[in-house]
Amino acid sequence: MLPGYWQQTFDLGPDPDCEGDLVATLVRRGEPDPSATHAVLLVHGFTDYFFNTEQADHFAARGFTVYALDQHKCGRSWREGQTPHFTTDLARYDTELERALDLMAEDGRSNVLIYGHSTGGLIVALWLDRVRRRGEIRRRRITGLVLNSPWLDLQGPAILRTAPAGAAIGAISRIRKKRVLRPPTEGGYGATLHKEYGGEFDYNLAWKPIGGFPVTFGWLHAIRRAQTKLHRGLDVGVPNLILRSDRSVREVIDPAKIDEIQRGDAVLDVKQIARWAGCIGNRSTIVPIVDAKHDVFLSMPDSRRSAYRALDQWLDWYLADNSDATTQSERG
Repeated sequence: MLPGYWQQTFDLGPDPDCEGDLVATLVRRGEPDPSATHAVLLVHGFTDYFFNTEQADHFAARGFTVYALDQHKCGRSWREGQTPHFTTDLARYDTELERALDLMAEDGRSNVLIYGHSTGGLIVALWLDRVRRRGEIRRRRITGLVLNSPWLDLQGPAILRTAPAGAAIGAISRIRKKRVLRPPTEGGYGATLHKEYGGEFDYNLAWKPIGGFPVTFGWLHAIRRAQTKLHRGLDVGVPNLILRSDRSVREVIDPAKIDEIQRGDAVLDVKQIARWAGCIGNRSTIVPIVDAKHDVFLSMPDSRRSAYRALDQWLDWYLADNSDATTQSERG
């Protein structure tokens, strides 16, 4: 476990995709402060888990109690015999997200900012839309959303986004849901991050391998269904900040050309993020970060500083906007 961090793993019951019993893990930075009025829940993306303590320290410095969720079959929550990150329905993450909020509430009644990166951004956006539809945003004290390069559409050739291609993916997923569509690569984006390959960050390569995990037909079909729902329009019910790179770059595998993917999103098409960001809901602030990587908070130092400045500018408004509501809630 990370020094200075606490974690609690909780059971989710049998996996509907028949890979044993599921668990999820809530990680917390430091000891709970019952007097704290703001908390943030960090939700990772595909081939990822919580490890960015620099980001956690930044939120803590702004007065947040910091939590992170390793989703089922991911990171600390992966169990032997399970396909990492595999699911056939993104709505299955709802249960662990809400259990995480319950555990956070036991530590103190704080306003909650939700944060999602990449696939995690897609997951939490659809989840919040469902929470709003049930009328539970206020009861859960969810007051904001930050998305870091959310996966809002399928990247690659346009033909992949056509109805026939979607139907083909769906048909194969029903017959062989764990059939691999794309195997792990030899590196690329991941090689710009880890210290072993010359990057700045240290993390568990079994939980976040350099070349990523295999992409299966069943998982991709779940992603496409979720993205289609998002394209029809959501309302997450809270103000939201969307951060992304200002440009995409081609993911190269040649170590001699690694510098080519140090300053751009080598995973997603940022034009698609720009196109579909308006489908998240009202009160959106969208900020492109110059030369940022796919995870803007793992960018080169200058772009990373720009990402934190953009976050802080929004947080200045967010914290001021929620201070009166917090006071009124405590009085009432």
